[in-house]
Amino acid sequence: MEKVDHIGIAVKDLQESMDYYIHTLGLKLLGTEEVPEQHVTVAFLDAGNIKLELLEPIGTEGAVSKFISKRGEGVHHIAFGVSDIRQRMADLRENGVTLLQEEPKRGAGGADVAFLHPKSSFGVLVELCAKRTRGDE
Repeated sequence: MEKVDHIGIAVKDLQESMDYYIHTLGLKLLGTEEVPEQHVTVAFLDAGNIKLELLEPIGTEGAVSKFISKRGEGVHHIAFGVSDIRQRMADLRENGVTLLQEEPKRGAGGADVAFLHPKSSFGVLVELCAKRTRGDE
């Protein structure tokens, strides 16, 4: 793992949450986007040495919606940046880690992402996050 890329926070109301993080805490909004593959609308905030990713569910089908239904709003995952996501996934599988998917999926910001099962990470949902370069598109 190269670094913590971001911390994902599940929220019910993206606008209300952004208002709090921006106006109350003074963080800077980096951008928002809809990620249909993950069933979320996302806002990235600059928190200095790390980004916060606010995740509002689109509909009731996605993992974030199910998370909020079960646990309420709050920290959803910690994302670690990796340079070669497929190799990192293979290494983790070899070490007995269970992943939630066989292949990386498209995440926010055009990154390739994969999640480790929380049972393999002491109850923490861990995301692998590989940023794409222009040549990777």
